[in-house]
Amino acid sequence: MTEKLIFELSSPGRKGYSLPQLDCPPKGVEKILPKEFLRENRAELPEVSENDCVRHFTRLSVLNHHIDKGFYPLGSCTMKYNPKLNEQLARLPGFAELHPLQSEEQVQGALELMYHLGEYLSEIAGMDKVTLQPAAGAHGELTALLMIRTYHKKNGNPRSKVVIPDSAHGTNPASVSLAGYRTVQIRSNEQGLIDLWELEKNMDEEVAAFMLTNPNTLGLFETNILKVAEIVHSVGAKFYMDGANLNALLGYASPGEMGFDIVHFNFHKTFSTPHGGGGPGGGALGVKEEMVPFLPVPTVEKREDRGEFHLDYERPDSIGKVHSFYGHFGVMVRAFAYIRSLGGEGLREVAKNAIINANYLKEPLKEFYDLPYDATCMHEFVLSGNRQKSLGVRTLDIAKRLLDYGFHAPTIYFPLIVPEALMIEPTESESKEILDAFIEAMKKIAEETKTNPEIVKSAPQQTPVGRLDEAKAAKELNVRWSKQRF
Repeated sequence: MTEKLIFELSSPGRKGYSLPQLDCPPKGVEKILPKEFLRENRAELPEVSENDCVRHFTRLSVLNHHIDKGFYPLGSCTMKYNPKLNEQLARLPGFAELHPLQSEEQVQGALELMYHLGEYLSEIAGMDKVTLQPAAGAHGELTALLMIRTYHKKNGNPRSKVVIPDSAHGTNPASVSLAGYRTVQIRSNEQGLIDLWELEKNMDEEVAAFMLTNPNTLGLFETNILKVAEIVHSVGAKFYMDGANLNALLGYASPGEMGFDIVHFNFHKTFSTPHGGGGPGGGALGVKEEMVPFLPVPTVEKREDRGEFHLDYERPDSIGKVHSFYGHFGVMVRAFAYIRSLGGEGLREVAKNAIINANYLKEPLKEFYDLPYDATCMHEFVLSGNRQKSLGVRTLDIAKRLLDYGFHAPTIYFPLIVPEALMIEPTESESKEILDAFIEAMKKIAEETKTNPEIVKSAPQQTPVGRLDEAKAAKELNVRWSKQRF
């Protein structure tokens, strides 16, 4: 059944609320707001009973795909189940009702949590100090590059360019540009890894940093990482790790030991904050000792003599503030709870299960789809729909057909170095039964491209909204309700 708009459920005179009688004289709204802001006519809002309203939005929520309903194999975006308990902890009144302008004496518990979270992250990544201010991964990238610029400027030359691989996340070159640098892109080798010859050729004393995701966006671990670090440091550049894929390393490998000088953490991927939906993220940044002076202010510090925590603004080499206050505190609570509840062994299990699940999917699916880089993967892998495209079916069609089988589509057409890319990440939180069902769905779609390609090219058929004319939807978008329609 097609769900009606709430305006179609509306009937004059109905309402889903009741308010108590005023216990004070009514004050005219015209005495509160300037006359030019007052309506001349009543707002034509829907009039529905409480029952109808609740049922309407409940039905809509069921039509939507969400993590409590189904599997999200979104490569790079790490859409996984996160413990509901951590959501409840972040909503505890002592956390949720804090005000950023409260005095340090009144928020000692919050400062202590932030301080210890920074210590945990430093240990996980092999860094010396962490700032929790950046609000998301890309914000962490920008903060790191601003620190790198300040570092080089203090040494006499801010330098002019930043090197990235052709498999980099799209936010990398955007952050480079915002920080005032020029992007130099180098190609990957035949194994999908950094081409050492290309890297060395492009490194000189005008390079401020090399930005690398490890494991990279193909889901492959950079096996020559120590040599890469050596090449980068040989010209005095800084080595930056995009921590988007840190969930594959937890407890097994330390970015610090690989030679990275700076790494950002995605709380909204690895550490228990729901990814997507427009909510706040967290892009905390860990740095080696040489970069500590340039961290944003304030940093959270501990007075060992009194056991108190405080905010340190006295940092003369700091790049300043990168957030209006101290970062997204609710996200920090979730990350702290996740790390404390799992402990070291639990975090190690996260990485192990993510890697096992990804390889479990990859091996059977490479028989039905092209696998450009056939190697043991980490937490994700990238297939190509080239085989299906030769039969007239695009990767976009495969993604839409998956919706008919009850699965969200994987990330498609990224990374750009893989034509017709299908980037698949099962995460550590999915069961074998779910993975088996996904494998079967992908096999069926591969078979349909041969036997019944039209059903794939016209998909989805089983969703509340079918296939749109995407060009027309973009050019003639109209999502506004109009009374004249009814």
